[in-house]
Amino acid sequence: MSAIRNLFNKMRPSFEEGGKLHAFRSVFDGFETFALVPNDTSKSGVNIHDAIDSKRIMSMVVIALMPAMLFGMYNVGYQNYLAAGTLATASFLEIFCFGFLAVLPKILVSYIVGLGIEFAWAQWKGEEIQEGYLVSGIIIPLIIPIGCPLWMLALACAFSVIFCKEIFGGTGMNIFNPAIAARMFLFFAYPSKMTGDQVWVAQDSIFGLGNTLPDGFTAATPLGQIAQGVNPDASICDMICGFIPGSIGETSLVAIAIGASILLLTGIASWRTMCSVFVGGAVMACIFEQTGQSMVWWHHFILGGFAFGAVFMATDPVTSCRTTTGQFIYGFLIGAMAVIIRVMNAGYPEGMMLAIFFGNMFAPTIDHFIVERNISKRLKRGGTK
Repeated sequence: MSAIRNLFNKMRPSFEEGGKLHAFRSVFDGFETFALVPNDTSKSGVNIHDAIDSKRIMSMVVIALMPAMLFGMYNVGYQNYLAAGTLATASFLEIFCFGFLAVLPKILVSYIVGLGIEFAWAQWKGEEIQEGYLVSGIIIPLIIPIGCPLWMLALACAFSVIFCKEIFGGTGMNIFNPAIAARMFLFFAYPSKMTGDQVWVAQDSIFGLGNTLPDGFTAATPLGQIAQGVNPDASICDMICGFIPGSIGETSLVAIAIGASILLLTGIASWRTMCSVFVGGAVMACIFEQTGQSMVWWHHFILGGFAFGAVFMATDPVTSCRTTTGQFIYGFLIGAMAVIIRVMNAGYPEGMMLAIFFGNMFAPTIDHFIVERNISKRLKRGGTK
């Protein structure tokens, strides 16, 4: 660690005022902050110093996302070999390597485009580079189908960073989750690449791995089949484990549960928000089930992006409610709205991302009324009119 610090100390004069690389000061600060704990401290204002900062929070969320990402890579290969009928003859390494090579370009494009804009924006404004995109950059590829073209992903990343983050002031100031914004952009701009039966399975061989599937090959997700009134092909075990077609990181409830445990044990995510999303979804799903809706209420949790959204996106500390009571209301609203969208709109079976988007919209209002109510109660308690 001392060698890395000495390297940065040696390079620093070139990036400071008057140095030949002063124009890239923000880039240098970004890499130094990522690699080391900066020596700079606050000089004025009220500050609270503890063992956690935004870099550690983002790093912990990335670690929590690793199980879903790694399983998603394996499942991409699994679905390709399964569709081609060669699963029995393929090794674990072959299946995983195919998925790894299929998913890696999407992660690289997400980070290159998003961080490139972040670096350019910080340099233009003369500000420090923020760590927020460390999480968004990995979530965005995980919530899209494997068939989404790279150029569309690049457009979505650019849109989310510019119009849903930077124009609001950067990390901590945005009212909408950037990953949600990217997903919404892709869905409404290019719906044929985000829905349907042709986008969930990788179609082509990669470096001799995997199989090139026939033209016109289709594979519906279990959620899509239920929305069409068809019994899903997958078993309950496959749905829970994640061996089903779907967005890259959203299929495995087991992998998502591991990530949720990490976030809850470290105190990064709010258990109030996370649990109330499932409660809201369960209540609304039970209501619909009693009215004759064919889908069993708990199927909503193991299909689509419900669990992934509840764990990694609804709990975003920037765009969710900050008050304790508000977190319960916010989570319940998202869970209930997701089920309503799924059941009432057969053409849009995946309603979780849209529900979180609306939840982000109402979060400041919910917090406002909770705070005003608390102020009013305290004034009455003190006898003040």
